[in-house]
Amino acid sequence: MDQEISDALDGFVHRFLQKVQSEKEELLIEFDSQWPSLCYLQQATEGDEVKWQPVRQSHAVDWSAFETALEICLHPSIKYYFGCYWSDNLAAKHDFGQLELIQVWNEADIERLQQNLIGHILMKRRLKQSETLFFALTDEEDEILCINNVTGEVVLEQVGLEPKKVIASDMASFILSIEPCIKKRST
Repeated sequence: MDQEISDALDGFVHRFLQKVQSEKEELLIEFDSQWPSLCYLQQATEGDEVKWQPVRQSHAVDWSAFETALEICLHPSIKYYFGCYWSDNLAAKHDFGQLELIQVWNEADIERLQQNLIGHILMKRRLKQSETLFFALTDEEDEILCINNVTGEVVLEQVGLEPKKVIASDMASFILSIEPCIKKRST
């Protein structure tokens, strides 16, 4: 499973970077020395826009404290997904519309993501709903894409409600079904 997700993400990132190049765009982000990342392609003055690109992570993210704290065994696909790349969010499109694959920028971002996922799981438990883990935003303000923690299915979910639709049987299939998009920067 980890290799399938890794291969699917590698392919998506490759297509994403090809699209950036073919559309003669640049991946730019505001430089923040307090938010370091291997993704920065250059050093800059605080607040300047700098080029960046996704970079493969060199070691697996540790989810053990997360799993222990929540007394949960995470579906492996979510661990593999967030353990592949350092990156800003990546825009894509699917049959249902536009989306952004949530990515992690650095180690501190992993901690922030894990805190948000803990909040999500606790909300699902409080509402007595099936446990899901978000990994993408949609163009609909209150809809997110999640992994069903039991089945590994990719589901479309309105925040606070049970998932309303299965989008793909697994994470790798979903990633293979999306096409990269480039968010045009406003000038």
